[in-house]
Amino acid sequence: MQAIVDNEPAARVAASAVGVPSTAAGRYAAVRGRTEALVAALDAEDMVVQSMPDASPAKWHLAHTTWFFETFLLGPNVPGYQVFDETFGFLFNSYYEAVGPRHPRPMRGLLTRPSVARVLDYRRYVDRYMGELLSHRLEADIEALLHLGLAHEEQHQELLVMDVQHLFAQSPLKPAFDARWALPSPGRVARFHRIGGGPVRIGAQDEPFSFDNEGPRHTVWLEPFDIADRLVTNGQWLAFMALGGYRRADLWLSDGWAQCREEGWEAPLYWQHDGEVWSHMTPAGWRPVDPDAAVTHISYYEAEAYARWAGARLPTEAEWEHAVRSRQGLEQVDDVAWQWTASAYTPYPGFRAADDAVGEYNGKFMSGQMVLRGGASVTPPGHSRPSYRNFYRPGQRWMFSGLRLARDVHREREDERDVFLRDTLAGLSASPKTMLPKYFYDGAGSALFEAICDTPEYYPTRTEKALLTGIAADLASYIPEGAVLLELGSGASEKTRLLLDAAPGIAAYVPVDISVDALDGATERLASAYPALAVHPVVADFTRSIDVPRALEGHPVVAFFPGSTIGNFEADDAVELLRAVRGRLGPEARFIVGADQVKDVPTLTAAYDDAEGVTAAFNRNMLVRINRELGGDFDVGSFEHRAVWNAQKARIEMHLASRRAQRVTVAGQAFDFAAGETIHTENSHKFTPASFAALARSGGWEVERQWVSDDPAFGVFVLKAV
Repeated sequence: MQAIVDNEPAARVAASAVGVPSTAAGRYAAVRGRTEALVAALDAEDMVVQSMPDASPAKWHLAHTTWFFETFLLGPNVPGYQVFDETFGFLFNSYYEAVGPRHPRPMRGLLTRPSVARVLDYRRYVDRYMGELLSHRLEADIEALLHLGLAHEEQHQELLVMDVQHLFAQSPLKPAFDARWALPSPGRVARFHRIGGGPVRIGAQDEPFSFDNEGPRHTVWLEPFDIADRLVTNGQWLAFMALGGYRRADLWLSDGWAQCREEGWEAPLYWQHDGEVWSHMTPAGWRPVDPDAAVTHISYYEAEAYARWAGARLPTEAEWEHAVRSRQGLEQVDDVAWQWTASAYTPYPGFRAADDAVGEYNGKFMSGQMVLRGGASVTPPGHSRPSYRNFYRPGQRWMFSGLRLARDVHREREDERDVFLRDTLAGLSASPKTMLPKYFYDGAGSALFEAICDTPEYYPTRTEKALLTGIAADLASYIPEGAVLLELGSGASEKTRLLLDAAPGIAAYVPVDISVDALDGATERLASAYPALAVHPVVADFTRSIDVPRALEGHPVVAFFPGSTIGNFEADDAVELLRAVRGRLGPEARFIVGADQVKDVPTLTAAYDDAEGVTAAFNRNMLVRINRELGGDFDVGSFEHRAVWNAQKARIEMHLASRRAQRVTVAGQAFDFAAGETIHTENSHKFTPASFAALARSGGWEVERQWVSDDPAFGVFVLKAV
């Protein structure tokens, strides 16, 4: 049974981390002061106008956030409190039906009275009484309301910037909200990171504050997926535009295409073209579009169309949260743009809105909106957290919204299927017929190999494990403190535990394997046995690429390649692999390699042709996989397993021999077999210390230290980059 992944937040923001006062009164003063600092450069005329029904005048934001504290904290909890103005409850209520009627939202810009000065007087009046309330110890329910009120005002700080920017964008003068406003830094294009699936926990977890819609914490099932470590850039968006992204109905959801046509969308909101370059409105004023900065002010419909055009998709909110909590090196999480997800804004299982007026805060909006995750450059510091659920209607664009791409793993698996098919057709067309041994390792093949290791005849695993057990402490001395252990072809990661136990200073483990099933199982077991160890599984063919997750760059890396898998390569391919590892890990790298040694032929052949037939089943499973994944029609029982010692090349060869003349088809292509004709499926080269040292030198390494066991001889070598 798969364990539930329940990681701590990737970056829990403590009050001290963002310079927030520790007392309730200090926190209140800081939040309220930030709101007034935001409007300090605005004129009274700037704060009255409403540029569209979705926006509100700055004056209204100042008054509404004050009304919240007066209505929900002062009125019920301060004996004899007199409201500042009886009409303000009607003017500045937003949507709280339980509190009473309210002025229509689209008409807030018609409120020339009360004046900005009177609204500021209102704020000072409420702040004075709030100061008196906060000077006493608060009951738990009052403190909870205070936290809600402060978070509510921080939301309106973000809305205030959004709304004023929209207002200023309508002016031919294009004034700046704040000419000194720091815009997000540009950067590189995103890379995709693989995230493991299974049952995961999402929702608020012991945060100092969270909104009601962030819970209850619950379990969701995720398939493995890829997610981009950065947001889509303006440059990428320009390519989408240039290639007809706003003119291709096939990319768009129906409602989105209708809105795109109706409103004449040709670019993100605020973008304008002067005949030469694109420019757009920012809080710092009118600026040229930076192609390396993240695109913002796009609707869900645009984000979804772009993702489809890019051959990807939007992540679900559960995928987004799991990826952030899993510390997978994601950047631009909460400081550039809110990120659209593929998730509709609906209640979590078990959610119940409170019965009072505050219960209307989030629950009543759980229809017709989509979830955004993260935070933006206009989000107040410390306001976001991994469980935060923002939400807007799919056609809205004036907020600071961008996108992060995701991909289904099966898309890559489909690409891998194409490679598998290409390699299979090429191998069966060759003379003699061959197959690459990496295709042994689907889920069944990996399990069969583990069973091979338990057979009495198969000495390499037991011998190597015994040798590693005896030399683990010595090996640990070659692994620097804080190193990343990168294992090629990790399988079940059983031998790895010997190094992890001997070198507790290992900071992270990166198992690389072509089998998703093997990685999932190994990762689950290691997470249970080594809860403090950061495990970053990588589904990859290490013969093509060797990559350390970006989050681990800067740490020393020690590569681990046990099991004598090096012996499965032809000499030229082994040298190429050694060079690739050296090139990836750098000149100071170390590489721990297990290499089986030459020994008597009966011991060798028995190890690859056990009496119980497990190795035979492992060999024939490749034909089973071809039938299942490539539409082959192999009669698996008509091929027998053979293990042959080739003395000239110092290797055991595994073959599948046809018992009779027959014709086999794969993907519609026919292949004839003569009786006795074989498919050469694997080589297992054996070494002497001298021959292995020569191979290592050809690959750019020298043997720094070696251990060779008693018979049946097996060697472990520490290689140092030359």
